[in-house]
Amino acid sequence: MEPTTVQPPPGQTPAAQPPVMSYAGFWKRFVAYLIDQIVISIIAMIIILPALGVLGLSLWSQEFDPSEGFIFAIIGAYFMTIMLIVVAEWLYFALFESTKGATLGKMALGIIVTDLRGNRISFGRATGRYFGKLISGLIFCIGYIMAAFTQQKQALHDIMSGCLVINK
Repeated sequence: MEPTTVQPPPGQTPAAQPPVMSYAGFWKRFVAYLIDQIVISIIAMIIILPALGVLGLSLWSQEFDPSEGFIFAIIGAYFMTIMLIVVAEWLYFALFESTKGATLGKMALGIIVTDLRGNRISFGRATGRYFGKLISGLIFCIGYIMAAFTQQKQALHDIMSGCLVINK
């Protein structure tokens, strides 16, 4: 007796199988993150150094009197700078991952961020993924380290946002 195969009716194709994805490993993702942090640091220095120069020149031109108002102004400027950097970093990650599918570091290593079906993620999902990184880093970066041990190489913030990081 010969084995038989079931053919689909004429004009129909067999059910499509989900695409096979190659998940980006922990070290590849880590190096991409380092590249991204170098880019962000360069951009931050381009923004911060001129502001510090202006502040330094204004201090040099007057007699320095560390009054309470001056100290509160410096503290306020410091926190405002931190907020500016956080917003810039959020926009960097969220815009690149939602429009291009990858940040500059990920592009350099040939990896992209997708949803669980392999589609490009939305700006909202990319935003959730970015702020989920805060939770991933809270306890000794265990949320990040999870990417080395989960089946789909997902970190905690990937699981929370329903994302995958795959090789192109």
